[in-house]
Amino acid sequence: MVNRRSFAAGLACAAVMSPQGSRAATSMTYAEAVRTTWAPLRPDEGVHGIVRYATLAANSHNTQPWRFTLGPESIVIAPDVSRRCPAVDPDDHHIYVSLGCAAENLVHAAAALGLRTTLRFDAGAVVADIERAPAQVSALFAAIPNRQSTRAAYDGRPVSNDLLRSLEQAGSGEGVTVLLVTDRQQMQRLTDYVVEGNTLQMRDPKFMEELKAWMRFNESEAVATMDGLFSRTSGNPALPRWLARPLLPFVFTERGENDKYRACIESSAGLAVFVADRDDKPHWVEVGRACQRFALQATALGLKNAFVNQPIEIPDLRRQLATYLSLGRRLPDLVMRFGAGPELPRSLRRPVAAVIAQGR
Repeated sequence: MVNRRSFAAGLACAAVMSPQGSRAATSMTYAEAVRTTWAPLRPDEGVHGIVRYATLAANSHNTQPWRFTLGPESIVIAPDVSRRCPAVDPDDHHIYVSLGCAAENLVHAAAALGLRTTLRFDAGAVVADIERAPAQVSALFAAIPNRQSTRAAYDGRPVSNDLLRSLEQAGSGEGVTVLLVTDRQQMQRLTDYVVEGNTLQMRDPKFMEELKAWMRFNESEAVATMDGLFSRTSGNPALPRWLARPLLPFVFTERGENDKYRACIESSAGLAVFVADRDDKPHWVEVGRACQRFALQATALGLKNAFVNQPIEIPDLRRQLATYLSLGRRLPDLVMRFGAGPELPRSLRRPVAAVIAQGR
């Protein structure tokens, strides 16, 4: 899962069109699109509302790489390979983590509408078997429309031990452990890995082209695609493309970005490293579920979070980080920072009709 770049998705020379070359058919303003995307779940939405809430999950580059197939007693969440990011995610690790995040949201949304779900991994997809049950509205469900990846500086205050225990419990799962790092010296060492990874990625032309393809640097572009990385969600101004292009070389520099990452991590209360017992697709899904629970629990506690996954996305750094953390044969899967921070503008999601498989 990629936190994608603090420099403002707003200062990239990217096309308005999505990588698939399609625009969302909408005349909504950005504010209207936000209200529609993040509206509270209504009982009359039924299964389509459950799918909508599933799409509010964290996901890589806000690519929303999922397709939902609705059956009489199940919902299948499969990867949408047309939305792959091969430069940053060549083995589809982030895609399957994203599916796990969506599945976790789906479980809580279904429970609130009186449906109990049992998840299983089958034929490369997540299958949610559904049956009737008493409705259960949890604190994590209530947090779904308020969660966001907050890519800004936090206030630097520590988090109490009680809250840390709640986060650790939420971030642990079947075959998944979360390591909470709050010691400043250890956080500094992990920051070094983040900065090294960021440096290597910024020097990779394929990575940079892929990143720019998902940039949405003004409201019109964000609403036209309903996906991607909108500049204002990173605390940066919306700019017209004609202005962003000449400014890019001056504002997006390796040193400037590395300084921003150091400052953002220093402002955080801690870092969370998610580690699966095995490096395979079913465990990546479980990592996504644990990550989403962690993010929802943080939101319920009034905390923010954001991904700093650069050392996960560089194979050599991932192995080095595993050695530093004494993980043995296991590998780290995600790195997030957390703490008290500001509310930022919202990202958007494609309409439910766009993510439901056709002809089913």
